[in-house]
Amino acid sequence: MTAVLSRATPAAEAPAQHFEVRPFDAPVGAEIVGLDIAEPINAADFQRIHRAHLDHHVLVFRDQRITPAQHIDFSRRFGPLEIHVLHQFQLKNHPEILIVSNIKENGEPIGLGDAGVYWHSDISYKPHPSLGSLLHAQELPSEGGDTLFADQHLAWEALPAELQQRILPLKAEHSYLAKYEELRAKNPWRPKLSQAQIDQVAPAVQPVVRTHPETGRKALFVSEHFTTRIVGLPQDESDALLAELFAHSVKPEFVYRHTWAPHDLVFWDNRSLMHLAAGTPDHLRRRLNRTTIVGDTPF
Repeated sequence: MTAVLSRATPAAEAPAQHFEVRPFDAPVGAEIVGLDIAEPINAADFQRIHRAHLDHHVLVFRDQRITPAQHIDFSRRFGPLEIHVLHQFQLKNHPEILIVSNIKENGEPIGLGDAGVYWHSDISYKPHPSLGSLLHAQELPSEGGDTLFADQHLAWEALPAELQQRILPLKAEHSYLAKYEELRAKNPWRPKLSQAQIDQVAPAVQPVVRTHPETGRKALFVSEHFTTRIVGLPQDESDALLAELFAHSVKPEFVYRHTWAPHDLVFWDNRSLMHLAAGTPDHLRRRLNRTTIVGDTPF
């Protein structure tokens, strides 16, 4: 399958920026050094970024001193943006940005503090799961706060052939509500969902193995956070198969652990990866801004 390398062309062609794509010494990921997202990005440079994203699945743009509007504008180059169901934690005047933070002001949380405590792919519970997410560091703790990424192409390719054949035709249900009340019990400040919010996140059925729409590579597409059952299997058989796949999908040989630096902007491909928040000590402040790009129907 031929990759689509540009989704948008700027109205005026900007001068080239000189930047490097440096792959990490890890199973997945690369850093982009020397690019300023606050400046216009021409079509050729955007193609390089897009190609690097397809090749490495997670890109770390270093030292991005950008405004929320610039964050949104760059994200939109890749597609329309998702408005998260937790409207309580939208950035004021920028509903496309979800605040991910453990900070409380006047006794109230300013953002989603326990985002990513289970392995998952963003928005897999909707008919059009996310293409990718872009998380921009605003305030970082002196320790903790790492984010882990697991390459689901590698996970698929490492499965025994007979298990690949068994799961290839299967579908699974994904639900935003799967662990929501469990998380609320641990974190009472996580908001109770209104009926209108619940209606926005009806469960979706997805292939257990999805094909990347731009590269044609297969990837596992189940997660401990959102996947509730394999369609058509008895519950005990479904539970056993999912447990096997969950454990396999996050083996160390598939994982890159990102330690955040000030002003990092991290852009990952939800069609290729799962991610996990490693956790932050309660007494240390952490805040990041997240945009999420709407994707396609998985196949």
